[in-house]
Amino acid sequence: MESWFSFTSLSLRVSLPLTFLLPLILLVVVWTKVRNTANKRRPPGPTGWPVIGNIFDLGSMPHQDLYKLRFKYGPVIWLKFGSVKTMVIQSPKAAAELFKNHDSTFCDRKITDAMTSCSYNQGSLALSKYGTYWRIIRRLCSSEFLDRKQVRRTAAIREKCVENMTRWIEEDSQASRACGGSGEVQISRFLFLMTFNMVGNLMLSRDLLEPHSDKGREFLDAMETILVFAGKPNVADFLPFLKWMDPMGIKRNMDQHLGRAMKIVGEFVTERVQEKKRSGTEKVNKDFLDAMLENKDDGQEGPEKISERNVTIVILEMFIAGSETTSSTIEWAMTELLRSPNSMRKVKEEINSIIGLKGKVEENNMDKLPYLQAIVKETLRLHPAVPLLVPREAVEDSTYMGYNIPKNTQVLVSAWAIGRDSEFWDDPLSFKPERFLGKNIEYRGQHFELIPFGSGRRICVGYALAERVVHLALATLIQSFDWKVNSLSPGIMDMTERMGITLRKRVPLKVILTKRNSVQATI
Repeated sequence: MESWFSFTSLSLRVSLPLTFLLPLILLVVVWTKVRNTANKRRPPGPTGWPVIGNIFDLGSMPHQDLYKLRFKYGPVIWLKFGSVKTMVIQSPKAAAELFKNHDSTFCDRKITDAMTSCSYNQGSLALSKYGTYWRIIRRLCSSEFLDRKQVRRTAAIREKCVENMTRWIEEDSQASRACGGSGEVQISRFLFLMTFNMVGNLMLSRDLLEPHSDKGREFLDAMETILVFAGKPNVADFLPFLKWMDPMGIKRNMDQHLGRAMKIVGEFVTERVQEKKRSGTEKVNKDFLDAMLENKDDGQEGPEKISERNVTIVILEMFIAGSETTSSTIEWAMTELLRSPNSMRKVKEEINSIIGLKGKVEENNMDKLPYLQAIVKETLRLHPAVPLLVPREAVEDSTYMGYNIPKNTQVLVSAWAIGRDSEFWDDPLSFKPERFLGKNIEYRGQHFELIPFGSGRRICVGYALAERVVHLALATLIQSFDWKVNSLSPGIMDMTERMGITLRKRVPLKVILTKRNSVQATI
């Protein structure tokens, strides 16, 4: 009897925990099954590590690493960077599905910790949440940059800035020779000065920099530092519990340098506001700042109101977006032409036939230069300034190409990989401008095999301006000088990329030039 009671008490001691444990085990099994089922509906991708996910799958050139993953997992890839769920799109077909059928679902932006500095993301056009404020700023920017009348009116500004650039390049080359050098010039510096001053004229009606002066130097230094830190991968973005520590110091540096740049632009804005109050009259020729301030004075209330701080942020954004991207595209185009003597010869012949050796290149010449246009398209295909575009974010749970994509998923569209898709492009890694001749392929968001400016409602608002500047500057450089590189063979030029907020050459292009008069090109 005693043994029976002992056995019964033991059974009770065992069965009571099991009573509570069995439902828990069942719950875990069901949850695991549900999770695995959900994961099967996600796009394919590499298995990540606990907590950190796929952070170690990408290096300093994430667009290149993602492109390699495509060959194993396909054009739509699923990754997790710490706590950040990410879908990567790397084919024209997948991009077309996103922008044509799911644009509104993925219309928000994924904001990095660096870009929350000084509340920059709240006033920015590119980074602000999709809503009323974004629509107002977008409409204002479109009227300034895409309106044909406005574009024609500002053509003289762009031509003046390009003319100044060629003069500076020639003076720098002559100074080098006078000191016993070869006359070699690093053109990226002058390209950036040109685009920076062009944006300054369009935004503020003033030159901000001269190549050998201190005027605007503080602003330029702040800008260059912002571009560096804004493009750095930040562990605090992937593991949000580390944000308060700012372990890589990126937020602290952005606070300092972005704050400095905003202070300088803010002084321009305040100066213009005071000038308007003193004059009391309407300006005939208005710049972008005038248009912004007019909208600010409408007396709007609520979150969509454009404050003076928002005006400052948008002006600064135009410098960040307009200077680096445009100058890097022109540098890549010149590099590719110097590596391809046959392409250089063809475009020189085309320009000579339309403009001549001594004629002045003007914007209204560009429609008559189809080979030059093909060169620009081929450059944008191979070297999009923002290779992964600006990250998007899902505003709600959705189904995309049969996959379940949860809300807040980060979406990266690789314009770099799409431009190298061998299913669409023949010999995709080669520079062949001829592939665009006689074909109606544009980069304005409707041909998804070529989307360096994005597509959909959040396409880059400045693409029309960038298009004009790149063509004008490139044609002027080709027409004004004969170019060569100081190496045994142009074909062995360093084409290594450097990733920041934009995709630049790691080794800046250095060239030797001679002024063209009436002699035919030697290349």
